Amino acid sequence: PRYRPDWASLDARPLPPWFDQAKVGVFVHWGVFSVPAWGSEWFWWHWQGEHRADYERFVQRRYPPDTTYADFAPRFTARDFQPREWAQLFQRAGARYVVLTTKHHEGFTNWGSPVSWNWNSLDTGPHRDLVGELGQALRESNIRYGLYHSLLEWFNPLYLADKESGFKTQNFVLKKTMPELYDLVLKYKPDLIWSDGDWEAPESYWNSTSFLAWLYNDSPVKDTVVVNDRWCNNCSCRHGGYYNCADKYKPGTLPAHKWEMCSSIDKLSWGYRSNMNIAELMDEASIIEELVQTVSFGGNYLLNVGPTKEGVIVPIFQERLLALGRWLDTNGEAIYESKPWRVQMENSTDTVWYTSKGPVVYAIFLIWPLDNVLELSSPAPSPATQVTMLGFSGTLKWQKSPGKGLLITLPYMLPSPRPPQSGWAVKLEGVK
Repeated sequence: PRYRPDWASLDARPLPPWFDQAKVGVFVHWGVFSVPAWGSEWFWWHWQGEHRADYERFVQRRYPPDTTYADFAPRFTARDFQPREWAQLFQRAGARYVVLTTKHHEGFTNWGSPVSWNWNSLDTGPHRDLVGELGQALRESNIRYGLYHSLLEWFNPLYLADKESGFKTQNFVLKKTMPELYDLVLKYKPDLIWSDGDWEAPESYWNSTSFLAWLYNDSPVKDTVVVNDRWCNNCSCRHGGYYNCADKYKPGTLPAHKWEMCSSIDKLSWGYRSNMNIAELMDEASIIEELVQTVSFGGNYLLNVGPTKEGVIVPIFQERLLALGRWLDTNGEAIYESKPWRVQMENSTDTVWYTSKGPVVYAIFLIWPLDNVLELSSPAPSPATQVTMLGFSGTLKWQKSPGKGLLITLPYMLPSPRPPQSGWAVKLEGVK
């Protein structure tokens, strides 16, 4: 069918199945904001939009007088950017897709956008097509490629003039936003478009529905491309492909619509900060807990890192990604291609979460029980019930629980009763 440029028609498009099966992605926030590398990727806005004193002091102390934000661009060198190494890291992290910022709200494009003259990665800074290079490396590694793109630009004169008109004029959309979106799709054929910067203006301003109709009907990725829900100021959680709803969104119950939770290893920022400290970073246990909760509720988990201006993913971020990958090497069977079960978590606790694949049920527990006995009250066992643990050979002994459910005897671990990891999965066959 041909899709019409209205939400009723666009929202009826089935989501390409690869996205729900993928479950795990890596988000990359990288741009001119990686140069000051302080505060957050909203650096320019806090400094020149809000005139925050701490940002003004920071620039005075570190940079020559009269420094402008544009002066940071030549320092965005990407000198150490090795796209194949990134792709290898993301693969080892267990990511099935990667989303790169092609342009944040600062307007600088990480490819040679013909409508972003001298404010793009080919004309200044790295003098490289960052979007294209990473895309090629990811495709070689069989990882799906998503492009983050901000609709708005804080300080673009065309945007500010449209805003002044109450969004009755559309010069910015016609000369900047839309040409860039079409260019990205035709040049890089992305698997996913992660739209953002939607909140100030209505759908009638952004022309989102006509772009999406073209994307779904006539673009080179019409059958495979997935989009999120940030296409206008009241689209979030209502229109688009899958739903983000809000950054770090946690629904608390099973949503009716496919969704994605985006989270960041650095709890205070999406872009790289040179002054972050270890207490401000997510540890392995909290990353795995977020992943498990998200997937139990039918969501995808998109975990963010911010590379440095030279294009280095710092070792602590690599370490967190590799820890996630090791966990998925053992327990990925309970995550990838899974579906939510009839119950998402064990009723008395948020430390046991369920996923399923056909008749098979997985119980993922985040805390190792002290007596080595895992009590599950939700699954109803039968004489044919078989219990195994991912990463361990052989079956586990179980008995019917005096109440309802079953008691599973876990393998005894030497030398300590608790393995040094977070989260284990038991596979239940023959339960209801």
